[in-house]
Amino acid sequence: MSARRVMFAASLAGLLSCLGLMLHGGAHADRNFTHVVRAGETLASIAQRYYGDPRRENVLVAENGLTTQGGAAIVVGMRLTVPWVSYHRVTAGETWARIAEQYYGDSRRAFVLVEANQDSSGEQPDEGAELVVPYPLRHVAAQGDNMPRLAKLYYGDSDEGRKLRRFNNIRGNRLDRGRIVLVPLGDLRLSDEGRRLVEAETGRAPPAGATRALQQRIDAKLPNLSEHVRHGRYAEAVALGNRLLGTGALTGNQIVTIQRVLGTAYVALGRADLAQSAFRAALDRQPDMVLDTLRTSPTVMAAFESAKAAREADADAGVTDAGVVDAGAADGGDAGAGT
Repeated sequence: MSARRVMFAASLAGLLSCLGLMLHGGAHADRNFTHVVRAGETLASIAQRYYGDPRRENVLVAENGLTTQGGAAIVVGMRLTVPWVSYHRVTAGETWARIAEQYYGDSRRAFVLVEANQDSSGEQPDEGAELVVPYPLRHVAAQGDNMPRLAKLYYGDSDEGRKLRRFNNIRGNRLDRGRIVLVPLGDLRLSDEGRRLVEAETGRAPPAGATRALQQRIDAKLPNLSEHVRHGRYAEAVALGNRLLGTGALTGNQIVTIQRVLGTAYVALGRADLAQSAFRAALDRQPDMVLDTLRTSPTVMAAFESAKAAREADADAGVTDAGVVDAGAADGGDAGAGT
């Protein structure tokens, strides 16, 4: 194959990859904005306003197909696309691969989501968690570009070239001129001023990851919850646990952790009924949950087993978590009366 045909094939692959992003629902939707250049503005000053960092002008250059030669001149009235990351709230049954398919058109790109959300558990994303979705910046390779150079330009670390190769399914570091490389940017967040500017023009504030930030703060408080119980501060544990539950922004795993600790605290306070309710709520989220029989007191274990038995009895009777009889699981006449 001639060098020209190889270059054409590489460029075509990049274009198809970008097209795949747009066709798979939301790679660019609701995470970019058009800025009209005003007198006296530069790319650096625009980057400062939207990102709080003038060095992010390299993002504006790539996203808008500008050239860095001659300072990437812009003129008054020019329309510039200003992109940013988006956020995704995990629903029941979703996997990293499915989310990557939705945003990037390729399930093999899921590793970028895992990395951006600092999940090293090896498990699937936690139901209810709000994830940051890195923005796939389109960089058109110039003469002399290679993967380490792009990694240094956008990540500040040439070793990140490995990530770019994997994300773009490219072998080697060499890039032909005109080759499109997608650069996932997980830290491309708008500054407070940038969000205000977008809201003033569109009437809607772009997502800022408020739920994600709250969930991270809750994660930081969970050790305090366990410490309260460990040191016999059961009333404090109940107060903190219920306060966290009241935020309404918990992940599935956070709910299980809190309800499990509350179950132990309620037993210590002599409220076996509330303990069973707490353990039941945890079991509804994690049916295979078990307690350490060696470290768990007999009274706590009894409340847990009681909640487990009640849940199994409800399941046998066709009662859902909401306490409603399932018509398909019960006998015809009784089911009708139960609903």
